[in-house]
Amino acid sequence: MAEVRIITDSAADLPSEVVTRLGVVVVPLTIRFGAEEFDDLSPADFWSRCKSSTTLPETAAPSPGAFAEAFEKAQSDGAEGVVCITLSSELSATYQSAKTAAESLAPYPVTVIDSRAVTMAEGLLVIEAAEAASKGASYAEVAALARDTVDRLGLVGVLDTLEHLKKGGRIGSAQALLGSMLAIKPLLTLKDGKVAEEGRQRTRAKALDHAAKTARETAPFARLAVAHGAAEDLDVLLGKIEDLETDVPVVIADIGSVVGTHGGPGIVGICWIRRA
Repeated sequence: MAEVRIITDSAADLPSEVVTRLGVVVVPLTIRFGAEEFDDLSPADFWSRCKSSTTLPETAAPSPGAFAEAFEKAQSDGAEGVVCITLSSELSATYQSAKTAAESLAPYPVTVIDSRAVTMAEGLLVIEAAEAASKGASYAEVAALARDTVDRLGLVGVLDTLEHLKKGGRIGSAQALLGSMLAIKPLLTLKDGKVAEEGRQRTRAKALDHAAKTARETAPFARLAVAHGAAEDLDVLLGKIEDLETDVPVVIADIGSVVGTHGGPGIVGICWIRRA
């Protein structure tokens, strides 16, 4: 049976071990630090550069050509078809680039799915599709599974700094200043494919408690992950959710350059697929 190739983008924050084990192809977003441009950086390199850089990084969606190259490689390898899962179209032009590339390869079967999510909420959907493909599911079955799972994705995240959101234009300066003055730790979630404020807490500890409480109220899960960007208190959060009911072991992932650019150091998120 010909394989079904699973392709995604680097905003999924998939651990390299998972990418290798499941044969997932990752098309990277571009990262810029001033005049320097990178196809992608490892999480360690990215956070190191953030510390030493005088300017905040910027991200750009992959070109249609980058996706077309990945799709053409799958076709030449004899894959039955491609299921491409991207970060939310509300957050990036990545989905549109992938759609444009897919149309250029017709009639070769490529399904592009808007995850309406980001970081490991997107990543868990990729894992779900890739594991189904590895067990012999057909192209049509994998595409249908991925599409049907989108509505069960979710996340709750905690920011440690508002500077990246402020300088990236994601919130107004006055709001960022207010948050800084009051040491407020915002909580984020996904609503209609967009990152939205879930609430605010006065301390990091209370924010982590709230995130864990939100996850507890959402359980049980088919899949669960914790993603973080240079968060020194990761173990604290893991301890708060260690008893949550999930069908497979929790995945721990490093948040990389795409999400890290907007979230800043210390960002941490609980991501899930709710049990059907």
